[in-house]
Amino acid sequence: MMFVKEESEEDMSEPEPWRIKHEEPDTWKMKHEEPCRIKNEESETYRIKHEEPEICRMKDEEQGLIKMKEERPDLNEVEEKHQKDHDVNGEKSVSCSNQKTEVKKSFSCSQCGNSFTHKSALRRHMLIHTGKKSFSCSRCGKTFTDKSNLRTHMLIHTGKKAFSCSQCGKAFTQKTTLDTHMLIHTGEKPFSCSQCGKSFTRKGDLKTHMLIHAGIKPFTCSQCGKTFTQKTTHKRHMLIHTGKKPFACSQCGKTFTEKSNLRTHMLIHTGKKSFSCPQCGNSFTQKATLNTHMLIHTGEKPFSCSQCGKTFTQKGQFNIHLLTHSSEKPFSCSQCGKSFTRKADLKTHMLVHSGKKPFICSQCGKTFTNKGNCKAHLLTHI
Repeated sequence: MMFVKEESEEDMSEPEPWRIKHEEPDTWKMKHEEPCRIKNEESETYRIKHEEPEICRMKDEEQGLIKMKEERPDLNEVEEKHQKDHDVNGEKSVSCSNQKTEVKKSFSCSQCGNSFTHKSALRRHMLIHTGKKSFSCSRCGKTFTDKSNLRTHMLIHTGKKAFSCSQCGKAFTQKTTLDTHMLIHTGEKPFSCSQCGKSFTRKGDLKTHMLIHAGIKPFTCSQCGKTFTQKTTHKRHMLIHTGKKPFACSQCGKTFTEKSNLRTHMLIHTGKKSFSCPQCGNSFTQKATLNTHMLIHTGEKPFSCSQCGKTFTQKGQFNIHLLTHSSEKPFSCSQCGKSFTRKADLKTHMLVHSGKKPFICSQCGKTFTNKGNCKAHLLTHI
């Protein structure tokens, strides 16, 4: 039994050498790693040693700056300001990047001075001056300078008007036309003239208006030499020489050179007068007529004759008056040759030849060719 006990004691003590034996690799590791660590530390010491003059110089400068700050408090404010600028520098760069850069318009029209960003846009514009219209409508024969304009025009024939006004129900073939129309209801006129302050709903209208101030009239009548700022105005003028009036009223047969004039005329038959004067209550079919009427209340007469100084509320009246100084009578009767300064006077005169007397006296039934004569006659009954 004793022999067994001794054997068991020997067995209990034996694992210790085994543990040490297994720990030898760690000891070996320490033995081999220690010189490396020391060597690295030596190289770090070497680096610090050689960099020491630079650190010393920085410390000296730092101490000098602290001393200077103590002597000069204003430097602290400068440093704080610099720090703030540095902090928001990122934000500044972002805001700068968001700013719109002005687009350079390098291509200018030699005839009217209008400028464009692309050469292709200038080429399209030049067709206006040359009068070349390569794209024709297969239905009505109307020609266009641009294919996109022809596509838009074709919607008229199809009768498709996909864009409707939510306020008045008026429909349009194009969204852009609807957007422009909506400004009528809002009363918004975002485009203002820098010279006279007049505002417009469309940028195109402002551009056309600016030609008045510049004195540029690129469109000339081939028959009388009269010049115009707008191509549309030039076209309307040409109808005077041709006498063509393609738009006729279905109720009274009266003809017009423009579709817009026919639409305005149709309001007479419907009796609709949407524009009322806030001062006297007088109502009108057109906003433009109301605006002219308002000048009566303000007493404003913006059109002045340079020859006699007489002033007018309407440009039309002013133009008629100018003919009295020139003694020009452009409207002649085809039957008797009598000439008139106004087209309206010629129309009244033509009733003499036709024998038509549309104005009747409500009191005695007498008829007259002229409204003015009928009014004058009514005074005899008073």
